[in-house]
Amino acid sequence: MEQVQVKPKREMLNYINVFRGLAILLIVAGHTMQFGNKGTWINNIAFEVFTGGTALFIFISGFLFQHLSDKFEYKTYLKKKWTNVILPYIITAIPGIILCFTLPVVYGNPFEGLNPLVQIGVFLTTGRVHNVPTWFIPMIVIFFLFADVFIILEKKKVLYKFLPLLLLVTFLVPRIDIEPSYLTGMSYFAKYMAYLKYILNGFVHFSSLYVLGMYFSADKSKINLCYKYRWLLIIAMIVAFAADIFLNHNFQICNNTISKIFLTLIVLGYLKYYDKPIKNCASFNNAIDFIAKYSFSIFFVHWYLIFAFNQLLKIPKVIPVNNMLGLIYALAVVSIRYVTVVAVSLGVLYLLKKLLTKLNVKNTRSIIGV
Repeated sequence: MEQVQVKPKREMLNYINVFRGLAILLIVAGHTMQFGNKGTWINNIAFEVFTGGTALFIFISGFLFQHLSDKFEYKTYLKKKWTNVILPYIITAIPGIILCFTLPVVYGNPFEGLNPLVQIGVFLTTGRVHNVPTWFIPMIVIFFLFADVFIILEKKKVLYKFLPLLLLVTFLVPRIDIEPSYLTGMSYFAKYMAYLKYILNGFVHFSSLYVLGMYFSADKSKINLCYKYRWLLIIAMIVAFAADIFLNHNFQICNNTISKIFLTLIVLGYLKYYDKPIKNCASFNNAIDFIAKYSFSIFFVHWYLIFAFNQLLKIPKVIPVNNMLGLIYALAVVSIRYVTVVAVSLGVLYLLKKLLTKLNVKNTRSIIGV
Protein backbone atom coordinates (compact mmCIF):
# COMPACT_ATOMS: atom_id res chain seq x y z
CA MET A 1 0.00 0.00 0.00
CA GLU A 2 1.41 3.36 -1.05
CA GLN A 3 2.05 5.70 1.83
CA VAL A 4 1.00 9.30 1.51
CA GLN A 5 3.74 11.66 2.52
CA VAL A 6 2.56 14.31 4.92
CA LYS A 7 4.45 17.56 4.77
CA PRO A 8 5.77 18.71 8.15
CA LYS A 9 3.83 21.52 9.72
CA ARG A 10 5.42 24.89 9.06
CA GLU A 11 7.39 26.21 12.01
CA MET A 12 5.66 28.90 14.05
CA LEU A 13 8.14 31.74 14.41
CA ASN A 14 7.53 33.13 17.87
CA TYR A 15 10.17 35.84 17.52
CA ILE A 16 8.43 37.22 14.42
CA ASN A 17 5.08 37.08 16.22
CA VAL A 18 6.58 39.10 19.10
CA PHE A 19 8.11 41.47 16.55
CA ARG A 20 4.67 42.01 15.00
CA GLY A 21 3.23 42.93 18.40
CA LEU A 22 6.04 45.39 19.08
CA ALA A 23 5.71 46.90 15.59
CA ILE A 24 2.04 47.79 16.02
CA LEU A 25 2.82 49.36 19.40
CA LEU A 26 5.41 51.57 17.69
CA ILE A 27 2.97 52.50 14.93
CA VAL A 28 0.37 53.61 17.47
CA ALA A 29 3.09 55.52 19.34
CA GLY A 30 3.93 57.38 16.14
CA HIS A 31 0.34 58.64 15.92
CA THR A 32 -0.23 59.40 19.61
CA MET A 33 3.15 60.53 20.99
CA GLN A 34 3.30 63.79 19.05
CA PHE A 35 4.40 66.90 20.92
CA GLY A 36 6.50 70.04 20.58
CA ASN A 37 6.05 73.11 18.41
CA LYS A 38 6.81 72.44 14.76
CA GLY A 39 10.42 73.10 13.83
CA THR A 40 11.74 72.89 17.40
CA TRP A 41 14.32 70.41 18.64
CA ILE A 42 11.74 68.74 20.89
CA ASN A 43 9.34 68.17 18.02
CA ASN A 44 12.09 66.85 15.75
CA ILE A 45 13.37 64.46 18.42
CA ALA A 46 9.86 63.19 19.20
CA PHE A 47 9.23 62.67 15.49
CA GLU A 48 12.46 60.71 15.06
CA VAL A 49 11.91 58.51 18.12
CA PHE A 50 8.26 57.60 17.77
CA THR A 51 7.41 57.68 14.07
CA GLY A 52 8.54 55.33 11.30
CA GLY A 53 6.97 52.13 12.61
CA THR A 54 5.70 51.43 9.09
CA ALA A 55 9.23 50.32 8.18
CA LEU A 56 9.04 47.49 10.73
CA PHE A 57 5.58 46.47 9.54
CA ILE A 58 6.69 46.26 5.90
CA PHE A 59 9.80 44.27 6.84
CA ILE A 60 7.58 41.76 8.64
CA SER A 61 5.24 41.62 5.62
CA GLY A 62 8.14 40.72 3.34
CA PHE A 63 9.51 38.22 5.86
CA LEU A 64 6.19 36.38 6.22
CA PHE A 65 5.52 36.50 2.48
CA GLN A 66 8.76 34.63 1.80
CA HIS A 67 8.29 32.31 4.79
CA LEU A 68 4.91 31.19 3.44
CA SER A 69 5.93 31.15 -0.23
CA ASP A 70 6.52 27.39 -0.50
CA LYS A 71 2.83 26.97 -1.37
CA PHE A 72 2.57 30.16 -3.41
CA GLU A 73 -0.05 30.27 -6.15
CA TYR A 74 -0.77 33.71 -7.51
CA LYS A 75 -4.57 33.57 -7.85
CA THR A 76 -5.03 31.87 -4.48
CA TYR A 77 -2.69 34.40 -2.90
CA LEU A 78 -4.67 37.35 -4.27
CA LYS A 79 -7.97 35.81 -3.16
CA LYS A 80 -6.65 35.45 0.39
CA LYS A 81 -5.43 39.02 0.40
CA TRP A 82 -8.85 40.18 -0.79
CA THR A 83 -10.53 38.27 2.05
CA ASN A 84 -8.07 38.95 4.85
CA VAL A 85 -6.79 42.46 4.02
CA ILE A 86 -8.96 44.38 1.57
CA LEU A 87 -12.40 43.34 2.86
CA PRO A 88 -11.69 44.30 6.50
CA TYR A 89 -10.11 47.51 5.19
CA ILE A 90 -13.33 48.39 3.35
CA ILE A 91 -15.55 47.49 6.31
CA THR A 92 -13.48 49.35 8.90
CA ALA A 93 -13.38 52.36 6.54
CA ILE A 94 -17.10 53.00 7.17
CA PRO A 95 -16.66 55.12 10.37
CA GLY A 96 -14.02 57.27 8.68
CA ILE A 97 -16.16 57.80 5.59
CA ILE A 98 -19.09 58.84 7.79
CA LEU A 99 -16.84 61.31 9.64
CA CYS A 100 -15.62 62.73 6.33
CA PHE A 101 -19.23 63.38 5.29
CA THR A 102 -20.54 64.65 8.63
CA LEU A 103 -17.49 66.51 10.04
CA PRO A 104 -15.51 67.43 6.90
CA VAL A 105 -13.80 70.49 8.40
CA VAL A 106 -12.99 69.03 11.83
CA TYR A 107 -11.98 65.57 10.57
CA GLY A 108 -10.25 66.93 7.48
CA ASN A 109 -11.80 66.14 4.09
CA PRO A 110 -10.20 67.95 1.14
CA PHE A 111 -12.75 66.37 -1.21
CA GLU A 112 -15.79 67.94 0.43
CA GLY A 113 -18.32 68.95 -2.23
CA LEU A 114 -17.42 66.19 -4.65
CA ASN A 115 -20.07 63.58 -5.55
CA PRO A 116 -20.37 61.28 -2.48
CA LEU A 117 -19.92 58.08 -4.50
CA VAL A 118 -16.81 59.51 -6.14
CA GLN A 119 -15.53 60.55 -2.70
CA ILE A 120 -15.91 56.98 -1.43
CA GLY A 121 -13.87 55.75 -4.39
CA VAL A 122 -11.22 58.37 -3.66
CA PHE A 123 -11.12 57.46 0.03
CA LEU A 124 -10.75 53.72 -0.56
CA THR A 125 -8.09 54.03 -3.26
CA THR A 126 -5.94 56.44 -1.26
CA GLY A 127 -6.61 55.47 2.38
CA ARG A 128 -5.00 58.61 3.72
CA VAL A 129 -8.14 60.80 3.90
CA HIS A 130 -10.76 58.81 5.81
CA ASN A 131 -8.38 56.85 8.07
CA VAL A 132 -4.88 58.33 7.91
CA PRO A 133 -2.75 55.19 8.66
CA THR A 134 -4.58 53.10 6.05
CA TRP A 135 -2.73 54.72 3.16
CA PHE A 136 -0.67 51.59 3.86
CA ILE A 137 -3.36 49.36 2.29
CA PRO A 138 -3.35 50.83 -1.25
CA MET A 139 0.45 50.75 -1.06
CA ILE A 140 0.70 47.14 0.14
CA VAL A 141 -1.74 46.14 -2.60
CA ILE A 142 0.99 47.11 -5.07
CA PHE A 143 3.28 44.61 -3.33
CA PHE A 144 0.51 42.01 -3.57
CA LEU A 145 0.18 42.57 -7.31
CA PHE A 146 3.95 42.18 -7.76
CA ALA A 147 4.07 39.01 -5.64
CA ASP A 148 4.61 36.76 -8.67
CA VAL A 149 7.50 38.95 -9.82
CA PHE A 150 9.17 38.72 -6.39
CA ILE A 151 8.86 34.92 -6.42
CA ILE A 152 10.21 34.58 -9.97
CA LEU A 153 13.18 36.86 -9.25
CA GLU A 154 13.93 35.00 -6.04
CA LYS A 155 13.86 31.61 -7.78
CA LYS A 156 16.22 32.97 -10.43
CA LYS A 157 18.49 34.05 -7.55
CA VAL A 158 18.60 37.68 -8.66
CA LEU A 159 16.11 39.39 -6.30
CA TYR A 160 18.53 39.96 -3.42
CA LYS A 161 21.19 41.33 -5.78
CA PHE A 162 18.92 44.38 -6.07
CA LEU A 163 18.99 45.00 -2.31
CA PRO A 164 21.92 47.49 -2.30
CA LEU A 165 20.20 49.51 -5.04
CA LEU A 166 16.83 49.40 -3.25
CA LEU A 167 18.44 50.53 0.00
CA LEU A 168 20.10 53.38 -1.87
CA VAL A 169 16.69 54.38 -3.24
CA THR A 170 15.28 54.38 0.31
CA PHE A 171 18.17 56.63 1.34
CA LEU A 172 17.83 59.03 -1.61
CA VAL A 173 14.04 59.07 -1.95
CA PRO A 174 12.59 60.05 1.45
CA ARG A 175 8.89 59.90 2.15
CA ILE A 176 6.90 62.92 1.07
CA ASP A 177 4.36 64.46 3.42
CA ILE A 178 0.79 65.34 2.64
CA GLU A 179 -1.91 67.03 4.69
CA PRO A 180 -5.30 68.47 3.63
CA SER A 181 -3.95 71.98 4.26
CA TYR A 182 -1.20 71.42 1.67
CA LEU A 183 -3.80 70.92 -1.07
CA THR A 184 -5.53 74.30 -0.76
CA GLY A 185 -6.35 75.76 -4.15
CA MET A 186 -5.90 72.51 -6.06
CA SER A 187 -8.60 70.95 -8.23
CA TYR A 188 -10.16 67.69 -7.03
CA PHE A 189 -8.21 65.80 -9.70
CA ALA A 190 -4.91 67.41 -8.67
CA LYS A 191 -5.60 66.51 -5.03
CA TYR A 192 -6.32 62.91 -5.98
CA MET A 193 -3.11 62.73 -8.01
CA ALA A 194 -1.22 64.14 -5.01
CA TYR A 195 -2.53 61.31 -2.82
CA LEU A 196 -1.70 58.68 -5.45
CA LYS A 197 1.80 60.14 -5.68
CA TYR A 198 2.05 59.79 -1.89
CA ILE A 199 1.19 56.08 -2.16
CA LEU A 200 3.58 55.42 -5.04
CA ASN A 201 6.30 57.27 -3.15
CA GLY A 202 5.70 54.95 -0.20
CA PHE A 203 5.99 51.88 -2.43
CA VAL A 204 9.29 53.08 -3.92
CA HIS A 205 10.64 54.19 -0.55
CA PHE A 206 9.74 51.00 1.35
CA SER A 207 10.50 48.36 -1.31
CA SER A 208 13.92 47.79 0.24
CA LEU A 209 12.33 46.89 3.59
CA TYR A 210 10.00 44.36 1.97
CA VAL A 211 12.84 42.66 0.05
CA LEU A 212 15.09 42.87 3.13
CA GLY A 213 12.42 40.97 5.07
CA MET A 214 12.34 38.32 2.34
CA TYR A 215 16.15 38.12 2.41
CA PHE A 216 16.32 37.31 6.13
CA SER A 217 13.44 34.87 5.84
CA ALA A 218 15.09 33.01 2.96
CA ASP A 219 18.18 32.38 5.12
CA LYS A 220 17.17 32.71 8.75
CA SER A 221 20.68 31.87 9.95
CA LYS A 222 21.70 35.36 8.82
CA ILE A 223 19.51 36.78 11.60
CA ASN A 224 22.20 35.60 14.02
CA LEU A 225 24.56 38.14 12.46
CA CYS A 226 22.20 40.91 13.57
CA TYR A 227 22.84 39.91 17.15
CA LYS A 228 26.54 39.22 16.64
CA TYR A 229 27.11 42.72 15.24
CA ARG A 230 24.45 44.38 17.36
CA TRP A 231 26.77 47.06 18.73
CA LEU A 232 27.76 48.16 15.23
CA LEU A 233 24.07 48.33 14.33
CA ILE A 234 23.27 50.26 17.52
CA ILE A 235 26.03 52.78 16.81
CA ALA A 236 24.84 53.12 13.20
CA MET A 237 21.28 53.66 14.40
CA ILE A 238 22.34 56.38 16.86
CA VAL A 239 24.38 58.13 14.14
CA ALA A 240 21.46 57.95 11.68
CA PHE A 241 19.12 59.09 14.43
CA ALA A 242 21.25 62.12 15.32
CA ALA A 243 21.98 63.03 11.69
CA ASP A 244 18.31 62.95 10.75
CA ILE A 245 17.35 65.20 13.69
CA PHE A 246 20.10 67.66 12.73
CA LEU A 247 19.14 67.71 9.03
CA ASN A 248 15.45 67.99 9.83
CA HIS A 249 15.99 70.86 12.25
CA ASN A 250 18.40 72.86 10.10
CA PHE A 251 17.48 72.00 6.51
CA GLN A 252 13.99 70.39 6.74
CA ILE A 253 15.44 67.18 5.28
CA CYS A 254 13.96 64.13 6.98
CA ASN A 255 14.32 60.39 6.39
CA ASN A 256 13.74 58.53 9.64
CA THR A 257 13.39 55.21 7.79
CA ILE A 258 17.19 54.93 7.82
CA SER A 259 17.41 54.73 11.62
CA LYS A 260 14.39 52.41 11.61
CA ILE A 261 16.19 49.97 9.28
CA PHE A 262 18.91 49.61 11.89
CA LEU A 263 16.29 49.36 14.64
CA THR A 264 14.55 46.59 12.68
CA LEU A 265 17.74 44.53 12.45
CA ILE A 266 18.61 45.14 16.10
CA VAL A 267 15.17 44.06 17.35
CA LEU A 268 15.17 41.06 15.00
CA GLY A 269 18.56 39.92 16.26
CA TYR A 270 17.65 40.29 19.93
CA LEU A 271 14.27 38.58 19.57
CA LYS A 272 15.70 35.55 17.80
CA TYR A 273 18.64 35.27 20.20
CA TYR A 274 16.36 35.44 23.25
CA ASP A 275 13.54 33.45 21.67
CA LYS A 276 13.59 30.63 24.24
CA PRO A 277 13.70 32.88 27.33
CA ILE A 278 10.83 34.92 25.87
CA LYS A 279 8.79 31.74 25.32
CA ASN A 280 9.54 30.68 28.89
CA CYS A 281 8.29 34.04 30.21
CA ALA A 282 4.63 33.11 29.81
CA SER A 283 3.14 36.37 31.07
CA PHE A 284 5.09 38.56 28.61
CA ASN A 285 4.83 36.14 25.71
CA ASN A 286 1.07 35.69 26.12
CA ALA A 287 0.50 39.44 26.41
CA ILE A 288 2.52 40.28 23.30
CA ASP A 289 0.94 37.34 21.45
CA PHE A 290 -2.49 38.81 22.22
CA ILE A 291 -1.39 42.19 20.88
CA ALA A 292 0.18 40.57 17.80
CA LYS A 293 -3.02 38.62 17.11
CA TYR A 294 -4.99 41.87 17.07
CA SER A 295 -2.24 43.95 15.43
CA PHE A 296 -3.90 44.34 12.03
CA SER A 297 -7.22 45.21 13.64
CA ILE A 298 -5.54 47.78 15.89
CA PHE A 299 -4.01 49.27 12.77
CA PHE A 300 -7.49 49.67 11.22
CA VAL A 301 -9.24 51.30 14.20
CA HIS A 302 -6.72 53.20 16.33
CA TRP A 303 -6.94 56.45 14.33
CA TYR A 304 -10.65 56.75 15.12
CA LEU A 305 -9.90 56.43 18.83
CA ILE A 306 -7.16 59.06 18.63
CA PHE A 307 -9.63 61.43 16.99
CA ALA A 308 -12.26 60.67 19.66
CA PHE A 309 -9.71 61.17 22.46
CA ASN A 310 -8.61 64.54 21.06
CA GLN A 311 -12.18 65.73 20.53
CA LEU A 312 -13.40 64.68 23.99
CA LEU A 313 -10.49 66.35 25.79
CA LYS A 314 -10.31 69.29 23.35
CA ILE A 315 -6.59 68.82 22.72
CA PRO A 316 -4.61 69.15 19.47
CA LYS A 317 -3.03 66.23 17.64
CA VAL A 318 0.41 67.68 18.38
CA ILE A 319 0.68 68.96 21.97
CA PRO A 320 2.56 72.30 22.04
CA VAL A 321 5.57 72.79 24.34
CA ASN A 322 6.75 76.26 25.38
CA ASN A 323 8.73 75.53 28.55
CA MET A 324 9.78 72.74 30.93
CA LEU A 325 6.37 72.64 32.60
CA GLY A 326 4.80 72.44 29.16
CA LEU A 327 7.07 69.53 28.29
CA ILE A 328 6.03 67.61 31.43
CA TYR A 329 2.38 68.29 30.62
CA ALA A 330 2.84 67.20 26.98
CA LEU A 331 4.59 63.97 27.98
CA ALA A 332 1.81 63.17 30.45
CA VAL A 333 -0.95 63.82 27.90
CA VAL A 334 0.61 61.85 25.04
CA SER A 335 1.46 58.96 27.37
CA ILE A 336 -2.14 58.79 28.60
CA ARG A 337 -3.37 59.08 25.02
CA TYR A 338 -1.08 56.25 23.92
CA VAL A 339 -2.07 53.83 26.70
CA THR A 340 -5.76 54.69 26.31
CA VAL A 341 -5.78 54.14 22.56
CA VAL A 342 -3.96 50.79 22.80
CA ALA A 343 -6.15 49.54 25.67
CA VAL A 344 -9.47 50.69 24.19
CA SER A 345 -8.53 49.34 20.75
CA LEU A 346 -7.81 45.90 22.22
CA GLY A 347 -10.95 45.96 24.38
CA VAL A 348 -13.30 47.03 21.59
CA LEU A 349 -11.84 44.57 19.10
CA TYR A 350 -11.93 41.71 21.60
CA LEU A 351 -15.61 42.36 22.30
CA LEU A 352 -16.39 42.72 18.60
CA LYS A 353 -14.73 39.40 17.84
CA LYS A 354 -16.66 37.73 20.66
CA LEU A 355 -19.93 39.22 19.38
CA LEU A 356 -19.29 38.17 15.79
CA THR A 357 -18.38 34.66 16.95
CA LYS A 358 -21.65 34.42 18.89
CA LEU A 359 -23.47 35.50 15.74
CA ASN A 360 -21.88 32.47 14.03
CA VAL A 361 -19.63 34.55 11.78
CA LYS A 362 -17.04 31.98 10.73
CA ASN A 363 -14.41 34.34 9.38
CA THR A 364 -14.26 37.40 11.64
CA ARG A 365 -10.89 38.22 10.09
CA SER A 366 -12.60 39.27 6.86
CA ILE A 367 -14.66 41.83 8.83
CA ILE A 368 -12.40 43.31 11.50
CA GLY A 369 -9.00 41.86 10.60
CA VAL A 370 -8.77 39.28 13.40
